[in-house]
Amino acid sequence: MADSSSRRSLSGFTHPKYWGTWLGLGVLVLIAYLPLPITRALGVLMGKLFYRFATERCEITRINVALCFPELSAQEKEQRVREILRNVGLSFIESAVALWAPDRKFRNLYTFEGLDILRRLEAQGKGVMLLGGHYTSLDMAGRVMGLNIECDMVYRVDRNPLLADAVARARERLSGAAIERDDVRQMVRRLRQGRRLWYAPDQDYGRSNTVFAPFFGVPAATVTATARLARMGRAVVCPFEHWRDEQGIYHVRVKEPLADFPSGDDVLDATRANEVVESVVRRYPSQYLWVHRRFKTRPEGEVTPYPPRERKRKRNH
Repeated sequence: MADSSSRRSLSGFTHPKYWGTWLGLGVLVLIAYLPLPITRALGVLMGKLFYRFATERCEITRINVALCFPELSAQEKEQRVREILRNVGLSFIESAVALWAPDRKFRNLYTFEGLDILRRLEAQGKGVMLLGGHYTSLDMAGRVMGLNIECDMVYRVDRNPLLADAVARARERLSGAAIERDDVRQMVRRLRQGRRLWYAPDQDYGRSNTVFAPFFGVPAATVTATARLARMGRAVVCPFEHWRDEQGIYHVRVKEPLADFPSGDDVLDATRANEVVESVVRRYPSQYLWVHRRFKTRPEGEVTPYPPRERKRKRNH
């Protein structure tokens, strides 16, 4: 686990503007202690509400599904959108369980393949980048990892500083350090110390430090940081997979390090990183976070497939 000195203090968030967030965090902690069948039912209900009312996210999901699964019929595409939003709802509730539930709740709830690989690499003194994706079982996989071996996590800071610090504090209590995605220096330092780092390069962060590499056959702006961090941190890169089955069991798998990675070719390395994520998504297509604008940055001459954001449209009226 991360040193207690590195954990965030939440004592400064006393302003009334944070009272609603405190209330929400209290509800999430209470949810974490509910019986698992109830939390799962809450997640399914939340997924139905997302499908009904989160119109902007539903539209983004429809566009992504149409781009990546053109072989599906219109009815099959809409059914997949429903399934995706259901899993997003499950993920929201599962995150509360993963971050705040007691250890006893996870007995007989997961399988973990590849722990032997991580132990072997640890004995060799090698830093390990766990190359993952934004699958909807992300926080549950992080808790499974923390129950077995320490691992640092890269995260994007939420706009609500109290929520961001509360989640980061919970993750650090359960496993390794929660590192902001822009803190490259800390990532490199910890990899050189022989630590493990979860890293997901599968979101669109614009044109800076990216190349276009195929994802489901569609050119996608892909960060070159995966290869750069591995090279600077003198680390190996292991594919990291996780998913939930219909019985509510979570499966986590770490695979052997990628051979000849990084290669020195940014496009080739980005393509291989996308292939790692795509191989998991093709097996569990409804358990990927398709609600994000994965293809918003386009090659020259192409237009973004997504409509303007709701809040931007409202400002123009």
